[in-house]
Amino acid sequence: MIERAEDLAGYLALNEIALDLRWSWNHLSDALWQEIDAETWQATRNPVAVLHTVSRDRLRWLLRTTDFLSRITKVQEETRQADAASSWYEQACEASRPKAIAYFSMEFMLTEALPIYSGGLGNVAGDQLKAAADLGVPVIGVGLLYGQGYFRQAIDPDGNQEALYPANEPDQLPIQPIRTDDGELLRLQIDLPGASIWIRAWEVRVGRNKLYLLDTNDPANPVTFRSVTSQLYGGGSETRLQQEIVLGICGWQLLKKLGIEPEVCHLNEGHAAFAAIERARCFQVERGIPFDEALAVTRAGNIFTTHTAVEAGFDLFQPSLIRKYFRTYVEKFLGTTMEKFLALGRQSAENPLEPFNMAYLAVRASGAVNGVSALHGAVSRKLFQPLFPRWPQREVPVGHVTNGIHAPTWDSPGSDELWTELCGKDRWRGNLDRLGENIRKAGVSRLWQVRCEARKTLCEEVRKHYLVQRVQDGDIEIDPEEIRDVFDPNALTLGFARRFATYKRPALLLSDPERLARILTSRERPVQLVLAGKAHPQDRGGQDLIRLWHGFARKPELRTRLIFLRDYNMRQAEWLVQGVDVWINTPRRPWEASGTSGMKILVNGGLNLSELDGWWQEAFGPEVGWALGDGQEHGDDPAIDAAEAAELYRLLEEEIIPEFYDRQADGVPGRWIGRVRESMARLTPRFSANRNVRDYTQGFYLPAAQAYEERVTALNDPATDMNMWRKRWRDHGASIHFGAVQVEQRDQSHLFSIEVYLGQLSPADLAVEIYADGIGEEAPFVGKARRQGADSNPDGYCRYACTVPADRPATDYTPRLVPHHPLARVPLDLATIVWPG
Repeated sequence: MIERAEDLAGYLALNEIALDLRWSWNHLSDALWQEIDAETWQATRNPVAVLHTVSRDRLRWLLRTTDFLSRITKVQEETRQADAASSWYEQACEASRPKAIAYFSMEFMLTEALPIYSGGLGNVAGDQLKAAADLGVPVIGVGLLYGQGYFRQAIDPDGNQEALYPANEPDQLPIQPIRTDDGELLRLQIDLPGASIWIRAWEVRVGRNKLYLLDTNDPANPVTFRSVTSQLYGGGSETRLQQEIVLGICGWQLLKKLGIEPEVCHLNEGHAAFAAIERARCFQVERGIPFDEALAVTRAGNIFTTHTAVEAGFDLFQPSLIRKYFRTYVEKFLGTTMEKFLALGRQSAENPLEPFNMAYLAVRASGAVNGVSALHGAVSRKLFQPLFPRWPQREVPVGHVTNGIHAPTWDSPGSDELWTELCGKDRWRGNLDRLGENIRKAGVSRLWQVRCEARKTLCEEVRKHYLVQRVQDGDIEIDPEEIRDVFDPNALTLGFARRFATYKRPALLLSDPERLARILTSRERPVQLVLAGKAHPQDRGGQDLIRLWHGFARKPELRTRLIFLRDYNMRQAEWLVQGVDVWINTPRRPWEASGTSGMKILVNGGLNLSELDGWWQEAFGPEVGWALGDGQEHGDDPAIDAAEAAELYRLLEEEIIPEFYDRQADGVPGRWIGRVRESMARLTPRFSANRNVRDYTQGFYLPAAQAYEERVTALNDPATDMNMWRKRWRDHGASIHFGAVQVEQRDQSHLFSIEVYLGQLSPADLAVEIYADGIGEEAPFVGKARRQGADSNPDGYCRYACTVPADRPATDYTPRLVPHHPLARVPLDLATIVWPG
């Protein structure tokens, strides 16, 4: 026990530091944990585990050491200063900025000490939460605490993947239970078919911000429900639905219980869409209005980010399962019918057999939708076109915010030192305007030194893992000389690490095994390759690809030049992205929505060799890396795969390897480092989570908060009542149509004269437009027609006129009618559109 008050104060201070995940990207406290228990710290990188493992005697001794205490004080003081400092959000955003932005996600990758993630989706969520904390944007994360998390990977000597599920022990994680004012554990209760279950709540501090996690592993729950939050993406469809109910419905209820009233709700994938429904229900109760009206108001404050590039990636639930879990909720609490509720998740409300699509629900419950790269925005517009029939695909209301990574999490110590020297300590906490200009001042020799140090660290880590894996495979007698020969810190190092799925084409680099072996075994220009990645336990094709690479890597001549790292995790990813010279990425376009692994190497001076897909489509230039493909979609054509494999080998043999080994008199590859410097300067700020979160804040969060407030205010004004407007369209929209349309040539323009029969609708209820498809990459042309004369005419028609450029034939232009309301976002709020004929 810790008895002295001074010692207790020191322990509490350490515990406070351990529970703030700021340590995962601000490494000031690393030396504290290293000194307390170096072995546990190196094995876990988890300060809570360090505090729970260290002997009390050692901790007492350290807490009575002046130097140790002064370092604790220094960490605390820096934390207080960071929290008290004026943030970018306060300085750059207007006074009416939202006070709380709820961010719902099934996974968050913050640190390996909190394993509640599987990959890309969690990476994005975790990095955005950290960047929001740096910038002072009040994002509040909501997720699930998994009893076992995502599976851990073992690989047997034959290359077969095995899925393991070690338990997450809450008292060993950097989390703490949420308690009520009287000290009781805060628990929520929810009715599921057959039982009323308890939901526990946990708090995670992420710098200035917080993440709240929910789980069902309460001792009072029936055993079948305790395991609902056992595994991330585990179990069948019913378990997935239960998890999404806990995340969305209970997650919003938790915020209400804590007195948090978010103006904005950010749904990170369709998994979280039930949060929007519960938000509307709460507003419905508060205002005493019908559910559909409450949803029309609250959806303005919701943002849906889709990460799915193929229709098969959407979460679908059978109607019978939705009825089983939602009948009481819908009929008793929402006060509507199951048919209307099911219609929110369907393309066709009239089709009783159509599954319930969570992405469709998210679109219909949000005021803004975005993809995660420019290309993915276009892909998503195609995917969601069925929800907006008759609307041109380019006008389907899906924008994009390209992903970015949290640079302080992923930079190496040497890289961090270099960026600090040239760009300042607070470079990622504000605008990034001069970062590129400053990093271009880095000297060639200095950059090469940073790269060599990071590569050396990577090689040391690879050797450690290689030794462990050999022992796991039963190789008891291992020659120490062989271990020392594994990976050369001076050799060109390639990296390929990601989820092993067939669309990512991890075997593209292995298309010609003999050619690859020749590249890797060259004595004059040595090349080494490190691979890592998991395949989903049900993905046999992905597991076959792991087995293929595993067998190739076991060839005796390749053992020192090629290693497949097992159980790919965040800690491995850190030193991989810090040390590799070239990151290889070979997805089948356009199936990678964005990708973030290649972004992580930018801050460290690594270069990308990637398919022109996702973020690389925006980033690529011949001065900063290499590209595969022609920027077009070809499906799964084997001929295209073969051609791109050949191009991959050619780029390595004829461009990349020669450039790396083209050395100046001082041994530095000048052209290579010039490319490294340009990549760091041009791409690192652009593909950072700092830029990404600022884009969300200014382009989505602020407008969403304003739109939500406007709709709340408009509830008291019949003149701006959106629900009455929607009802008018629902009751009378079918009767409106075009009359005569005439076109007259005038100088350099076409004058359109248009008759429109409005029936019971008012001219204020709609807009008359002239539309023409865009040419090439140009946006479509949309011209606003003006009403001519009185509001109504004896024949029931209104006359409109519009002048359009005559640089295109008049036949390219078409009149159309679209709903209009000053507060509406069309076509999200109302997807009706009327064309002639």
